[in-house]
Amino acid sequence: MDILEFAIKMELEGEKYYTEQAKINKDNSLSTVFLLLAKDENIHAKILENKVNKLSFDLKQSETLSEAKSVFNDLGTLKNELKQVPNQLDVYRSALENEKESINLYRKYLSEATDNESKKVFEYLIKQEEDHYAIIDQIVTLINHSEEWVESAEFGKREEY
Repeated sequence: MDILEFAIKMELEGEKYYTEQAKINKDNSLSTVFLLLAKDENIHAKILENKVNKLSFDLKQSETLSEAKSVFNDLGTLKNELKQVPNQLDVYRSALENEKESINLYRKYLSEATDNESKKVFEYLIKQEEDHYAIIDQIVTLINHSEEWVESAEFGKREEY
């Protein structure tokens, strides 16, 4: 399997994964975030497919990171919603690892690329996957905080989140 075919398969698996997570989280705000991530992964696969087929493609910047941040802005509601989805932390940590693997893979492909078009595609995909990593990392952080016991103000200063 050539590198672009492998990357397409990886992106489509990511789309499927995030779509499943959206269903699992259908009753909370994370559903929106996972649907955005799934859409991005589908767009990445289409870009790679177009490259394979020597068709034009657009490397426009995704709004997923800023849209996800708006979901995270309502922390009180989100924290309560996260408590209602038990045992998801390991799933999200696995997603972090998948995004990290994608970043590393695209960095490898970038270092091996010989033409400017390929370099631009892999630079674009690296940035997109880094944004996805940041989003999932924020979810993991929020879940970790929602699982911590409630502290009393008299025990000192705590980190803002």
